[in-house]
Amino acid sequence: AKLIAEDGPKRVRDLIELGVPFDRTPDGQLALSLEAAHSHPRVARVAGDLAGKAIMGALTAAVKAAGHIQLIEHAKAVGLLQDSDGRIAGAVLKDRRGRISTFASPETVLCTGGSGGLNPPQARGDALAMAYAAGAVIADPEFVQFHPTAMDVGLDPSPLATEALRGEGAILVGEDGTSFMARYHADAELAPRDEVARAIHSEISAGRATYLDTRSSIGDAIKDHFPTVFAACMAAGIDPRQSVIPVAPAMHYHMGGILSDTWGRSTLNGLSVCGECASTGAHGANRLASNSLLEAVVMAARIADRLRSADLVLPKQSVSDVPTELSNDALQTLRQDMAAKCGVVRDQKGLTELLDHIGALETEYPAARALCASRLIAEAALARTESRGGHFRADHPDPSTVAARTFAARRDMQTPDIQATALETAK
Repeated sequence: AKLIAEDGPKRVRDLIELGVPFDRTPDGQLALSLEAAHSHPRVARVAGDLAGKAIMGALTAAVKAAGHIQLIEHAKAVGLLQDSDGRIAGAVLKDRRGRISTFASPETVLCTGGSGGLNPPQARGDALAMAYAAGAVIADPEFVQFHPTAMDVGLDPSPLATEALRGEGAILVGEDGTSFMARYHADAELAPRDEVARAIHSEISAGRATYLDTRSSIGDAIKDHFPTVFAACMAAGIDPRQSVIPVAPAMHYHMGGILSDTWGRSTLNGLSVCGECASTGAHGANRLASNSLLEAVVMAARIADRLRSADLVLPKQSVSDVPTELSNDALQTLRQDMAAKCGVVRDQKGLTELLDHIGALETEYPAARALCASRLIAEAALARTESRGGHFRADHPDPSTVAARTFAARRDMQTPDIQATALETAK
């Protein structure tokens, strides 16, 4: 946390130099916003809710203008190459037509998104599963964060009503227009994400619909200050200046992932990890809003600094197995089962049934990445018989007295003591 806080300002200045137009105050300072569970306004923003788009745009333009970068577009990584010593030697790629190719490399960096299929829908834990299949140690896979206010308008994936809306004073209400968060937490709408998500889950489970009301606090300004939310609302036939926005929790961020040290190294030689697929430990059991983007830019720079001075030698390679892919029907069934039994609230019965379902699918779709990621999450959730952060067990509602991380690796490839290896890497 200290490392990220210290390096963060330099990385924000990097983004400014690349052309990211962060909002400014009248005196030229960065305009900082408050988000859930933050004690101080500290989130730099772009046009209210366009920071992600602006940063991606600036980075994409910089990459396309860099002559030393070769882009391979319209292909996805489906596996990792390894040499006879287990060193990662590049990636197996599949293009839109299903054609397989390989790309050899002395160093490989996985920097994909999360596991919930929310933003974007293709983010289904592929990196987690690929690294696990190659023998990497996975850390804390059970810790999944749910965005409290996904817009419940029948779209898949659900558009998100950013937490910054609640930071600006928007409130959660029931069908009768009465606010309810104060009944669940002293900080009401600004409680930590897991608390807000569980409160909304409880209301919905009790048959009470939930809504986000921006009319009094933000009003007409939502069109200009939060254009993404405004556009999504209008596309769904909701004018947030006049009507409340129906909301429900949706899987948003995976605190768990491929174990990383403070320089982005995984437990496999030749493999670095960055972003949501990594688990540096910085987010603990419950990420604070916007810390993920800060971690990503800090760790990306540290990986680049390390590799810039590395002695890069192309290893001998062998092709990894190419996994099967779930049919769309099987994928949707898996998603529904994960949401119902490994979602905001979990228990032993539901998790056991879920693992049985995953096992049945594995016989039909061997080595499918989505099944591997789901099993890692569900098995760790079943094993953690406590509630902590984003992991809530209805049958074990209290935290244990000792806070401990989860480490998992393939039994046929693990070192004699996974936990010792993982802890040494984490140091």
